[in-house]
Amino acid sequence: MNIPIKNICCIGAGYVGGPTMTMMASKCPDLIFHVVDINKKRIESWNNKDLSKLPIFEPGLEELIAKTRNKNLFFSTNIKEAIESSEIIFISVNTPTKNKGLGAGKLSDLKYVEACAREVARYSKGYTIVVEKSTLPVRTAEVIKNILNSSESNSKREEISFDVLSNPEFLAEGTAIKDLDSPDRVLIGGDNKKAMIALSDIYKAWVPEEKILFTNIWSSELAKLTSNAFLAQRISSINSISAICEVTGADVREVSRAIGKDTRIGSKFLDSGPGFGGSCFKKDILNLVYLAEYFDLHDVASFWEGVVNINNWHQRRIAEIVIRKLFGTITGKKIIVLGFAFKANTNDTRESAAIRICQDLIEEGADLIIHDPKVSPDQIEKDLKIKQISETNTNPDSLLKSQIGQWKFSKNIDIFDDAHAILVLTEWEEYKHIEWQKASKKMVKPSWVFDSRSIVNAEEVIKSGLKLWRLGDGSKTKK
Repeated sequence: MNIPIKNICCIGAGYVGGPTMTMMASKCPDLIFHVVDINKKRIESWNNKDLSKLPIFEPGLEELIAKTRNKNLFFSTNIKEAIESSEIIFISVNTPTKNKGLGAGKLSDLKYVEACAREVARYSKGYTIVVEKSTLPVRTAEVIKNILNSSESNSKREEISFDVLSNPEFLAEGTAIKDLDSPDRVLIGGDNKKAMIALSDIYKAWVPEEKILFTNIWSSELAKLTSNAFLAQRISSINSISAICEVTGADVREVSRAIGKDTRIGSKFLDSGPGFGGSCFKKDILNLVYLAEYFDLHDVASFWEGVVNINNWHQRRIAEIVIRKLFGTITGKKIIVLGFAFKANTNDTRESAAIRICQDLIEEGADLIIHDPKVSPDQIEKDLKIKQISETNTNPDSLLKSQIGQWKFSKNIDIFDDAHAILVLTEWEEYKHIEWQKASKKMVKPSWVFDSRSIVNAEEVIKSGLKLWRLGDGSKTKK
């Protein structure tokens, strides 16, 4: 017998919960979706009439919100009512890496997941399917089950029962709506076939059945961590090769193209860049490291920890190259930073390479002007942990005396006056179309363009009289 589903709740209105429920609502108009969060400001943003002010930027998201919001998709802070009315509850909250205590620096902090499980136990009615959507360590479902089944609030209600499923997301920010609309696979892990079928029936509204995979719950959790770890490994691998290319005269773009033609390897995730970022890659690898160490698999732990170490080294390396090319000192020198999001087509800055690189440059005394079309100056200030300078405090002489750098945000991209260098950190489309002849005339000579994304027109940059460094480019004409 099929389990009847009418109302669905998602706890957590972040990068996963908001877009995922929006896609489901657009594909399943007969179902009601409630996205709830304790963050009142975030919910207000989701309900903003001005769709350009949604808390998340993803191409295609605004159109889907306009189609579904307040029809069969609702955003609110009323967690109790949403849980009470729902047959399926997704847990899609943040799981940051612990910064103290057992597993600090590696293990995910499950305090928000635990809080959600207790809320579900307290308010749910009848039979409820609880779905892990957050990226979680292996065997987290066991923790959720124990909380749900032993909670004092439901122990006296014999009619209350739960099944816990794992349904990890495999979204790439910047293409999240496309990924949700046409996923490579939908993974559902669990031990109750009826509950798994009930969840799969929702996805079948638009996902071919052959793409919906059933596994046990532990395999589903581990598959999510492993998928991200493999992708991050490829990024660290190609970035390590880019350093070799620079000192041997090779070009990492040509190397990538050559090895990408090998069908055993494939071409995806072979573009060199300033390092991987986002909410999951680093966190998921460190969860694997902790898991391996816990089971005394120390060589396995060292292998995966090396992927993170290469990424950290690579980010430091870019800042060091900028300093070396600018005669070994950047104190008081104006450097234009183009892009702060960890990748294009998103406003997410979590673990962005730009954070570490900008911090290193400021520490060396640089005067940074940062531009990003979607990231707010408030978010940059939060990430850098350094306040933006005011317009009245821009005296280069005082900067030289203090030996401490500074930064400010610019909405305008025409910001090249008196700049010593331009550093491209995010591959936004508009950065590909800069008029280098005009920019060159405004800059201090000799002036540099540091292209960590390989998106600028190299010939135009060099022709304009600017010096060019491209990541992984060892050809002598670019030095």
